[in-house]
Amino acid sequence: MPNKIDLAGRFAVVTGGAQGIGRAIVERFLDSGAAVAIWDRDRALAEKTATELKGKLAAIACDVTDLKDVERARDDTLKAFGRVDILVNNAGIAGPNATTWDYPADEWAKVMRVNLDGPFHCCRAIAPAMIAQKYGRIVNIASVAGKEGNPNASAYSVSKAGVIALTKSLGKELAAHDIAVNCITPAAAKTAIFDQMKQEHIDYMLSKIPRARFVKVEEIAALAAWCASADNSFTTGAVFDISGGRATY
Repeated sequence: MPNKIDLAGRFAVVTGGAQGIGRAIVERFLDSGAAVAIWDRDRALAEKTATELKGKLAAIACDVTDLKDVERARDDTLKAFGRVDILVNNAGIAGPNATTWDYPADEWAKVMRVNLDGPFHCCRAIAPAMIAQKYGRIVNIASVAGKEGNPNASAYSVSKAGVIALTKSLGKELAAHDIAVNCITPAAAKTAIFDQMKQEHIDYMLSKIPRARFVKVEEIAALAAWCASADNSFTTGAVFDISGGRATY
């Protein structure tokens, strides 16, 4: 059984929460006593996930690349829950594998819109409500690729490096409001995002992990739950490594 982390009475938003890492975080939050709004652009999958889990849930369609849609999802969540205590920016895509000079410009822009603009939109929309209630926890799911840069994945690496920088800037801005902003930098996990990658890229990522395995989504969820808890009362603007020993800093 996992260690108990107390999120009782908290209301959370998890973007991309219908599957993969996002779903694991939703499950861990529910087990910890939180109510969770699953924000996902796939409404049907979000609703299916909500019916499969036990707890107070809301399935809300949201395209994080569209600021107006994010603001509408925020308003829908506030109507359902009354407040948002926790925001997890998890929604992301891998993009194609290609050298930087061959990387399709339209695909580059797509990765940035989802992986970097998305977290910005969500933080921009929800931070004012957290400031007003004088409490909040924001957890951004970045990647070890944002620290080290993966070859043939420049857009993904750059977007996740941007998430790390966003975390540091926003963490300083919100520090006086009892709002902690931290990010997690996992190694690769076996999720649907692997479908977007070439096998040789998957093999490359595994070869870099000293623990010689991919991280489990449940392990990422456990770290996210602590970052989202009231116990995390001092640390903000930090980068929490969960790369199996790969990270060099």
